This record gives sequence, C-alpha cells and structure tokens, in this order.
Amino acid sequence: MSDHPELHASLLTLDSHIDIPWPGGDDPFTNGTTRRVDLPKMRAGGVSAGCFAAYIPQGPTDAAGHADARERMFAMLDRIREMGTERNGIRARICATADEIEQARREDVIAVVPAVENAYALGEDLSVVAAIRAKGARYVTLTHNGHNAVADSAIPRRDLGDAEARHGGLSAFGREAVAEMNRHGLLVDVSHLSRESMLQAAAQSSTPVVATHSCVRALCDHRRNLDDVQLDALRDTGGLIQITAMPGFLRPRGMGAGGEEVGVSDLVDHIDYVARRIGTAHVGISSDFDGGGAIRGWSNAADSPAVTTELQRRGYDRAEIAAFWSGNFLRLLRLAEVAQREA
Repeated sequence: MSDHPELHASLLTLDSHIDIPWPGGDDPFTNGTTRRVDLPKMRAGGVSAGCFAAYIPQGPTDAAGHADARERMFAMLDRIREMGTERNGIRARICATADEIEQARREDVIAVVPAVENAYALGEDLSVVAAIRAKGARYVTLTHNGHNAVADSAIPRRDLGDAEARHGGLSAFGREAVAEMNRHGLLVDVSHLSRESMLQAAAQSSTPVVATHSCVRALCDHRRNLDDVQLDALRDTGGLIQITAMPGFLRPRGMGAGGEEVGVSDLVDHIDYVARRIGTAHVGISSDFDGGGAIRGWSNAADSPAVTTELQRRGYDRAEIAAFWSGNFLRLLRLAEVAQREA
C-alpha cells in the first residue's frame, strides 16, 4: 500500500457498497482478517465511512420465502449494528444521517451506514419499510439477481422459473414500495434492476435514485451496467451512479486490453465517462468488496488512496474528488431526509 496522499487523508471518503460475511465471519475489529473490508483496513486506507449491506439472495416469492428473507435481513442488520462500538483502539459508530456521518469524520470515528440489498425481504408488506429504517438503514436495493414482488431484475433467475420479465418494470406493489421508501428517508437503489425497472424507479421516486454499485454499459456491455439513456435519466432526476470495483463490470470478461488484470485506471475510465456525459455531480465510488469487487491497485480497503491518486492524475480538483468520494452521496441522503421530514 502506498502512503496516503495529503489530499486523500483530508477527505471524507465513503464506500457506498460493502458486503458482510454471513453467517459467522471474522471480527471486523481484528487486523489481518481474510475480509477485503474490516475496520483496521478502513483505518489504514483512510476510509471514513462505509455502507454495509444486508444481502438477501433471491428465493421463491411465496410466504415462506418472504419470511425467511425477512428473518435473515433483520439478523444481518443487527450484525451490522454490532459494529457501532470501540475495540482494539478503533471507534466505529452507526450513522443514520448525513450530519452524523460528517460528525463521525470530525471525531475520527468510522461511520457505519446500514443498508439492505434486495427488497425481496419486504415480501408484499409495506410495513417492513419503516422497520428497516428504524434499524438505521439508508437505502434498499430493489432487487438482486432474480425478479421479486417489487420489480424485474437485470438478471433473471431461470432456476427460480423467471421469464425475461415478470412485471414489465416495477410492479404495482413496487411503486407503492418506492413511495413508502421516500416517506421514510430510504434511498431507492437501482443497481441490479432491469432497464425498464430502473427508468420507472427514477421517474417514480420523489427523491433522486442511486445505483450504489454499477458501471457504464457503453464501456462494458454487461446487463448490470447502465446505458446512456439510463445515465441521462439519472442526470434529469438528480440521481447518482457509484462506479464499482467489479472487474466484469469494468471490462468485458474482466480483462483489460492485452489481457492485463483490470485496475484502478479502468474504474476511473468509467468515472470519466459519466462525468463527461452527465456531470461530476452524478458519479461516485463504491467497491463491492466482499461481494466480488477487487481490482489491481484496489484489492481491499487499505488500498483506497490509489483511487484518489488516479483521480488527481486525471486532473480532477479537490472539490470534484470530494464529491466523488462522498459529497454526491451525502447530498442524496440529505434530500431523502428532507422528504422524510416533510412526509
């Protein structure tokens, strides 16, 4: 790991999508774990905050499947909340608002932001949305791989009987769920959604949507990536794409030109593309560490200064880099908080 550049050390850096081991897993306060993200690695890499996701794999969309998904989600959110303590000389805090994240940075405390990946856990019960927010979560990814009762996924699960589409985008319940998330200050995460679902969610949501871990389809033709029409919809609605360190989303087959391993320069190529097309206010950074993300030069949280170094090399100024690392995401959190207060 290279030394922190002065700029990186001065920033509030937020990684918008990190998976947690489940079940079990190493103590996140212990140095030298097998995890790509633990709190010592965040400290070493100057990472101020992380959104830790309760990931729910898609299963049958019946009462039993929904009940199992909900039980897992709440258990995972409780596990994430256990990170909000002090141990081994590292302090971490559960932060449920943008102001709390900024205050944690001023106090040299790592901000832990809970999130939910896959609204499968809602089943068809809108009351679960308020319970998710009460656990401190700040966003819900509407699907994972496989359609659910809320929306169609970018990647159907043939083993679960999925056709190419189930609802033609958002379901009627899905539109209600988006409105309920708006009322409770939860950001609508459109990563994993089909093209139609994503565009409908962006239009439906009263607060801007975010793709917390996606890349650009024009540079890598993967179903999980956003095309130019989708990027333009983010611009037009004030939304945000967080470019992620997933090799197969950055380069076809996860390889760079000449077969070299995908690296930080590829990630910043995607940031460049979004910044040029829809503006620097609509792009940020995520790793998807411990969920498949890892690239040459940014293989774990301790390597995070390398991203800032490459952004500096490309000519971005401090304000732009600060926006990529957290400013744009915090802006969306605040808009969601305003909507919640006004609901």
